[in-house]
Amino acid sequence: MTEQHYVWFDWAVKHMLRNKANFEILEGFISVMIGKKGLKILEILESEGNQESESSKYNRVDVKARTADHETIIVEVQVIREVDFLERVLFGVAKAVTEQLHIGEPYSKIKKVYSISVVYFDLGVGSDYIYRGQTTLRGIHTDDELQISTQERSAIESKPAAELFPEYYIVRVRKFNPEGVTPSELEQWMEYLKTGKIRSEYNAAGLEKARQTLIYDSMNDGEKKAYRDYLDFMRNQEYNLDTSHEEGRKMGLEEGRIVGREEGRIEGREEGRKVGREEGRIEGREEGRIEGREEGRIEGREEGRIEGREEGRIEGREEGRIEGREEGRIEGREEGRTEATTTIARNLIKLGLSDAEISATTGLAIQEIADLRKSSTLNP
Repeated sequence: MTEQHYVWFDWAVKHMLRNKANFEILEGFISVMIGKKGLKILEILESEGNQESESSKYNRVDVKARTADHETIIVEVQVIREVDFLERVLFGVAKAVTEQLHIGEPYSKIKKVYSISVVYFDLGVGSDYIYRGQTTLRGIHTDDELQISTQERSAIESKPAAELFPEYYIVRVRKFNPEGVTPSELEQWMEYLKTGKIRSEYNAAGLEKARQTLIYDSMNDGEKKAYRDYLDFMRNQEYNLDTSHEEGRKMGLEEGRIVGREEGRIEGREEGRKVGREEGRIEGREEGRIEGREEGRIEGREEGRIEGREEGRIEGREEGRIEGREEGRIEGREEGRTEATTTIARNLIKLGLSDAEISATTGLAIQEIADLRKSSTLNP
């Protein structure tokens, strides 16, 4: 039996799962991630990241949904590294909170916001593949959790702050290892996110519908071409980043060898000077005793001045070398990052993205992107 090929989750979220007929897939994914059974999506809300346009086809993917309980859930899939990713997640959640109220409406209408970020790059340092963030208010002396009185269905109820404040989930796909894992519903979804495969025996919420819907061969020719272009683009970005990292590593290794050899020569010469000075002191002391204490004092003072000046020069040179090496490494890393960012920007220009989108992805200024466009035109 031929193995079925399914489209990757990041593509499905942007192009297929916003269709109401496919809400079951998205509902299953969200339910499994946040552990909330029976979750139902009423509608997909507009947000900056889910606009369907040719220019945004390779931009970040996010879905902003409202549940039957009037809670807002943001699902974001990020495949390209961003240095300010967490700040942008925070901004998106804050905006989702404020957009719930119109002018003059009471704050009691605000409902909980969930943020689920699925990232395909190495974000932070940690051993787990899913991290959850909640806000709790605890006593600094008693460690008890503060219960907040809120109005719910015309009644006053007491609940912990975590039930109202936003909740964050960071799903680090690369850190998931499907080998030797008991296939719970969460691991079944993680395997699909990591490999793009859905085993026939998997029964996690939403996966059965996904198995029927997210089939590559069921797409028309135009959809297949757009999907293949997307995969090619992502492979190119990954290759460019890996190439830049490897080139930087090799350059750093060679620079380290050169610096190490020079340090070895310096240390060898310094050790030789120390031995020579010590031998010279011994001989000088013996001669000084013979020739006279007065001559010895004169010579000793002169030698002390010479040695002091020499030691000062040596220490100054060593400090200068340390500072120079550090500045060189910093400049080398910065040049490596700049070259990688420039390569990505050139690829995005070739793909037809606007200056604003390229700036949002790479962090380059609009003028820098304009210069790259001009350079690309002069040197096609």
